[in-house]
Amino acid sequence: MKIYETHTAPSPRRVRIFLAEKNIPMEYVQVDIAKGENLSAQMRAKNPMVKIPILELDDGTCISETHSICRYFEEVQPEPPLLGRTALEKAQIDMWQRFVELHLFMQVGMCFQHTTGYFKDRMNPINEYGVEAGKQAQSFLAVLEERLATHTYIAGDHFSVADITAVCAIDFARVVKIKVLDEQIHIKRWYALVNERPSMQA
Repeated sequence: MKIYETHTAPSPRRVRIFLAEKNIPMEYVQVDIAKGENLSAQMRAKNPMVKIPILELDDGTCISETHSICRYFEEVQPEPPLLGRTALEKAQIDMWQRFVELHLFMQVGMCFQHTTGYFKDRMNPINEYGVEAGKQAQSFLAVLEERLATHTYIAGDHFSVADITAVCAIDFARVVKIKVLDEQIHIKRWYALVNERPSMQA
């Protein structure tokens, strides 16, 4: 079993943190996305969307999409639970995971891709779209601030996959100068708490 990834990219980091929380060892194979190694026929056969990370099981079965990989390992090793225990908990974690992924993580990614032109050899970057995506990401931090004013973690009282997605998004957002504001004290409290976890070094 192995995972194809790029160590500096935010999506693979989400999986590494998830696996570190569960203490699951993994072989990581580095793919140079800057050079387009993920676009090769070999990688396309593993994931037709040519994105990383990609989990390859021992029998050759491949699973791509970050959350799908995490869900696989949650089913294989439920403890500690990062996607919830009860039906309500699972639904709430899934809801906040989607909020964070769609309104923060993805917007930061679009801001990066469209304002930096990092992938201009394989896409048409539209600067105005990237700028607007950055504004949307910054706006969502206000939603997180309000949420964290009354909750220890994003989805409730326990650390979950929603926290992993959020911390990876916030860390990567610095590349495009999107930052937690000084007055967003509840995000800062949460961020310090989350970064006490050894898994954050994964």
